[in-house]
Amino acid sequence: MKLNIANPVTGLQKVIDIDDERKLAYFWEKRISQEIIGDPLGEEFKGYIFKITGGNDKQGFPMMQGVLVSTRARLLLREGHPCYRPKRKGERIRRNVRGCILGPDLGVINLIVVKKGENDIAGLTDSIVPRRLGPKRANNIRKLFALKKDEDVRKYAIRREVQPKNEGGKIKTKAPKIQRLITPKLLRRKREKISQKRARFLKNKKQKEWYKNIVKQRRKEATRYQRRKDAKNRSEKDIAHLKKKKERKKKRRLIRKEKRQNIKQQKEKKN
Repeated sequence: MKLNIANPVTGLQKVIDIDDERKLAYFWEKRISQEIIGDPLGEEFKGYIFKITGGNDKQGFPMMQGVLVSTRARLLLREGHPCYRPKRKGERIRRNVRGCILGPDLGVINLIVVKKGENDIAGLTDSIVPRRLGPKRANNIRKLFALKKDEDVRKYAIRREVQPKNEGGKIKTKAPKIQRLITPKLLRRKREKISQKRARFLKNKKQKEWYKNIVKQRRKEATRYQRRKDAKNRSEKDIAHLKKKKERKKKRRLIRKEKRQNIKQQKEKKN
């Protein structure tokens, strides 16, 4: 089995082959992100503390954090999951991954040095590889140079030389574009966005009030119209009722008149 040990402090990495099963037995049943001591590996690793970051089994399937088994598992993976890179948007695929618990079926175990021991290990802690690129984020640059918030970070961005492709050309320098940099321009844009948001809010509020007033006015007009209509209907009904009443009275008068005439005629005949 191979141990792939990396040292973030020096930037070095070393692969060690271990065939002794007694040494390897110390790793079994450990999990990813667990810290282990280096004493069981030999005298040169005495005092070292390593952290397990992953590994591969003998067939090349990578270990996945959170899969709490010591064998392979077939999982449905999508964008954002480890051990999978989608080719299209929204793509999902079922893949074999190795669980995060170490076992004898592994071919490679990845470790990083958390604490250095008593002795130096050749090719891991004895030298330092300079970083090719400096920090890019504004806060990281401040942290590196112990800057205050008032100081301009752009002056401290680490530049690197770029060799010309043609002979005799000028050597150019490049600096990274600083991320999360707060500038007057950014603050002005932020203020502008806030003012636009506020203006939209006030405009919507004004329109809402205008709409409520219009609805209120329309309702009042509708109630007035309905009242007028009802009053008109009522007056028409009253007129019709009076007409009918007059007609009835007229009929009654005529009937009475006829009755009187008949009685008079009968009396005249008897005499």
